Amino acid sequence: MLTGLTQNWLLKLLSLVFAVVLWFFVMGEQKLEVGYAVPLELQNIPPGLMVANEVPRLIDVRISGPRTVLMNLKQSDISLSVDLADLEPGVTSFKRLEERLNLPNALKVTRLSPSFVDVKLERIKEKTVPVLVLFSGSLPTGFRISGAIAYPKRVTVTGAEGEIKDVAEVPTEPIDVSEVRQNFTLMVPLNYRGKYTTVKGDGAVEVRVTVVPPSVRPADRPSPKGKK
Repeated sequence: MLTGLTQNWLLKLLSLVFAVVLWFFVMGEQKLEVGYAVPLELQNIPPGLMVANEVPRLIDVRISGPRTVLMNLKQSDISLSVDLADLEPGVTSFKRLEERLNLPNALKVTRLSPSFVDVKLERIKEKTVPVLVLFSGSLPTGFRISGAIAYPKRVTVTGAEGEIKDVAEVPTEPIDVSEVRQNFTLMVPLNYRGKYTTVKGDGAVEVRVTVVPPSVRPADRPSPKGKK
């Protein structure tokens, strides 16, 4: 029996090696499908324009192909971008995003979500509007606010033309006056929440508030000297 095993040992060894190589080849050629979250990059936004709509930051991509190729594919090897150069204001639809993926020829995109993106470009504009000083709480009985002035009195809002046209004023964070009994000056943050617009500057103003105490009734005034 031992003699039979040792006969033609070279041929049998070659057969074993061939079988092992064939097994690895077959295993390597097995088809797999893998999912990736690929960042979407917007390139070359034209000067004076800005993106004024929600564009997905990540695209869900599913890729199929030979096991050996997919196992060597890294997340950092996949990129997806759209070129906005020379576009005019308006909405541009970018379709067939799979053609923009830099994938090896052996791989195939089986699913892309979303499969297209719309990019809305608007002109960047500026607008100067007044600051609106807001208060919260109630002053102690008899006290009242006779004036509230913000410095600066006006601030500049910058951003998408379509949104900025509806901006009429910029409010402050509400100032609590429930314990106030005298004039005061306070640095107050602006409370502006634009979607595609922002306030230029440091986002705060100085507010000077004049508080008037309760009026003194005539009966409570002191009598002139020498009179009763």
